[in-house]
Amino acid sequence: MQAIRISETGRPDVLRLEDVPTPHPGPGQALVKLEAAGVNFIEIYQRLGQYKMPLPFTPGGEGAGVVEAVGAGVTDVQTGDRVAAVALAGAYAQYALAAAEQLVIVPPSIDLRTAAAVMLQGMTAHYLSHSTYPLKAGDTALVYAAAGGVGRLLTQIAKKRGARVLACVSTAEKATLAKSAGADEIIMYTQQQIADEARRLTNGAGVDVVYDSVGKDTFEQSLDSLKPRGYLVLYGQSSGPVAPMNPQTLNAKGSLFLTRPTLAHYIATRDELLTRANDLFGWITSGELDVRIDKTWPLAGAAQAQEYLAGRKSQGKLLLLP
Repeated sequence: MQAIRISETGRPDVLRLEDVPTPHPGPGQALVKLEAAGVNFIEIYQRLGQYKMPLPFTPGGEGAGVVEAVGAGVTDVQTGDRVAAVALAGAYAQYALAAAEQLVIVPPSIDLRTAAAVMLQGMTAHYLSHSTYPLKAGDTALVYAAAGGVGRLLTQIAKKRGARVLACVSTAEKATLAKSAGADEIIMYTQQQIADEARRLTNGAGVDVVYDSVGKDTFEQSLDSLKPRGYLVLYGQSSGPVAPMNPQTLNAKGSLFLTRPTLAHYIATRDELLTRANDLFGWITSGELDVRIDKTWPLAGAAQAQEYLAGRKSQGKLLLLP
């Protein structure tokens, strides 16, 4: 089979398409023939060496396809099932292994590209809005990158829960996308001060929660946008990691809460995984959630896909099509 391999960390050109043996499922595993694989920031961090991986390796964890074979003891899926996952062992490939308990069966009403596109970003938006800070009617949320993959889904789900959404975007085109997802107000961070606008739009009170996927470049603005006892949910670092801070800062700015969550801790059990995935699938089927696929590439285009994502050009999900 063909797969993208990384033998050394560095620039996008370290992503190389190679012929490698097709893996075989062991006990508790399933082999998935992939139709689509998600492109995400974590793979960029791994490529750069910010997140350490044993070399060489095939990047990627998110994808959807058809179960090709199963190992001993597998009961959650069977050969021929249409499945999706965020825990595939190297999704930038034609085939990938996964623990069968990490696979979710995709309903017939949803195509596999859409399933691949919604798994990581959709379940992230789900846990952020339902668990990390459970939004309720009347809350005001500041959402960064509101036209991007997670941000646009998070905006839609936040509106479903009755929250007011202040959408932070960089261009007029992205403002239109955020508005189409239901955003109530737009903050153009390339032209406006985020915290000043957040306070102006809340009559000086500040927002209940900031969902910050940017990190270094926005962290201080995020803190300054919050009302007393507000929540800063730092779930990404597209601009780089946040510098060390004195926890006393949280006290001085209003007894604030700060959390740095990750999806793995919010789908730690199969029941939780299925609940989040099936909520998303149900909303897509009923037309309550719009999943936007921005661009697709063949496996050989992995470097271009990562450069596109790193350049903050994304206006939806990016996929590789093995």
